[in-house]
Amino acid sequence: MQRVKSASSVLSRYTANNNGGFISRLKRSLSSLSNSPLTDDQENFVLVEGNGASRTAILNRPSVLNALNTSIGARLQKLYSSWEDDPDIGIVQLKGRGRAFCAGGDIVALYNVIRQGNIEQGKEFFWTIYNFIYMLGTYLKPHVALLHGITMGGGAGVSIPGTFRVATDKTVFATPETLIGFHPDAGASFYLSHLPGYLGEYLALTGDKLNGVEMLSCGLATHYSLAAKLPLIEEQLGSLTTDDPSVIEGSLQNFGDLVHPDPTSVVHWIETLDKCFGHDTVEEIIDALESEASRTKDVWSTSTLKKLKDTSPLSLKVSLRSIREGRFQTLDQCLIREYRMSLQGISGKITSDFCEGVRARLVDKDSMPKWNPPSLELVTADMVDEYFSPVTALEPDLELPTKLREAFL
Repeated sequence: MQRVKSASSVLSRYTANNNGGFISRLKRSLSSLSNSPLTDDQENFVLVEGNGASRTAILNRPSVLNALNTSIGARLQKLYSSWEDDPDIGIVQLKGRGRAFCAGGDIVALYNVIRQGNIEQGKEFFWTIYNFIYMLGTYLKPHVALLHGITMGGGAGVSIPGTFRVATDKTVFATPETLIGFHPDAGASFYLSHLPGYLGEYLALTGDKLNGVEMLSCGLATHYSLAAKLPLIEEQLGSLTTDDPSVIEGSLQNFGDLVHPDPTSVVHWIETLDKCFGHDTVEEIIDALESEASRTKDVWSTSTLKKLKDTSPLSLKVSLRSIREGRFQTLDQCLIREYRMSLQGISGKITSDFCEGVRARLVDKDSMPKWNPPSLELVTADMVDEYFSPVTALEPDLELPTKLREAFL
């Protein structure tokens, strides 16, 4: 199989040309993988299968729906780098063990380290995961993510930038970050902003779920197969001795199922959705939904309004701006901006909505978060602007090897 670049030479050149900044930060990440719920058990949380020309990484934290932590991000980077540099490997696959592909970042562990005052561990978590996402988005070999089961937040982030995404009848997708006082991250402002119409804004603000058929219909998934066929797909991909994406595409198509979204699906509301979510501000979006609900009494408008009113007002405003900016940015630019936003979100400087949202939804589970500010009217332009700024003047931005790994999209 023909190799385009050497990952090890890319790494060494980047170290030489950038004073080792990226590598030094990665080494600090790897050296801090002990005594933290964000960094436990690096080897066992990602298993490996395959031989010949195929390798499969298996997310192996089924008890927490394969939630990502720093260790998993570092392990995936190490594996993917070695596989990319191996001329005998043509296909890389990623799947989850159990009933989830990946439910996103381990936000309960993140919540706990923040409450303990360990903000640096939170920074390392985002730094490591975002760097892996950029690696995936610039990967030199065909990548197949088998999105069987729950695929949310960071789980989408470590799959959608890759070449192929196979959804099934068991897939459940969402970017539910606004429900916990955060913002859709892990590259979400890039891929959501490229969805048809204003569907990305809708998904980002409401945290609504999509099934596998809906993912295929809007482009989040590249293929759809019944879950019962997954063993056959894995067997077929494992037998291939090629790195030709067209051959892999043909193999996946052989197991595809012809499906159409349910009549109640949000994709059938796209005209109304675009009319409401195409507005410039959250307030105008809500006004449009209220007008639509009053005029038509339809269930979709009413339920969408309720979802928006249950979320953090500040999260709604920063998330809308994030998606709008993502429409005009590359993957690396989105990740760098999202890193700033994520550090603001966990720092508590502007608001403690993230910790409050996790407490209410996942820790105490009273589902009664007390947002601060409590209403859209009290969210100032300065607050939103600050959310997009570095936490401090000395805080370094996310470093990505963009000169040597140029994003394909």
